[in-house]
Amino acid sequence: MLARIAIATLAMTSFAYAATPEELIRPIQEQWAEIKYKAPEKQQEEGYNKLAQQARKLAEQNPGVAEVLIWEGIVLSSEAGAKGGLGALGLAKEARAKLEEAMKLNDKALAGSAYTSLATLYAKVPGWPLGFGDKERAEEYFKKSLAINPNGIDPNFFYGEYLIDRSRAGEARPYLEAALKAPARPGRELADSGRRQEVQALLAKLNKETK
Repeated sequence: MLARIAIATLAMTSFAYAATPEELIRPIQEQWAEIKYKAPEKQQEEGYNKLAQQARKLAEQNPGVAEVLIWEGIVLSSEAGAKGGLGALGLAKEARAKLEEAMKLNDKALAGSAYTSLATLYAKVPGWPLGFGDKERAEEYFKKSLAINPNGIDPNFFYGEYLIDRSRAGEARPYLEAALKAPARPGRELADSGRRQEVQALLAKLNKETK
């Protein structure tokens, strides 16, 4: 009887201390922010490559967790951006696959981040015949991400950036201003600070062009 109680207690303790999805991805988020906002540009591709390997391993160890797949997709997207050129297309396709898989599991995970990241991929990857870029699909996904997380810093920033790239600067300003007012994300201080600097740079560019 005592043995059964001990086993049951151990099982309950193990369950109680099982990591949440947010805890699983926290080290990936922190390392990503360090690479994105602190590492020299020439070192970023290598940094993202190493982090992608960690994210891939985390996904293998935790199958079916949308949050982990989203961050694997984000890291792969970042690596593709740092690599640039047609050589990055394979990474972008892999990122898309991870984000689509996450979206099928839970499209609202991490406040709809899969939509935001997919929208950004569709906006920035070249279109047919070179790549899978699709501006209409990008806009559709941006609007879905904003419907889930209307006050978030990332969906507002990336949609504002997209609108500027599409020569729709007048529409972009409210989204960029909303990004600046976005609530802080616990544990994401470096990412929030870096993103706000990017928002401010875009707003400064808009202000200069409208003078």
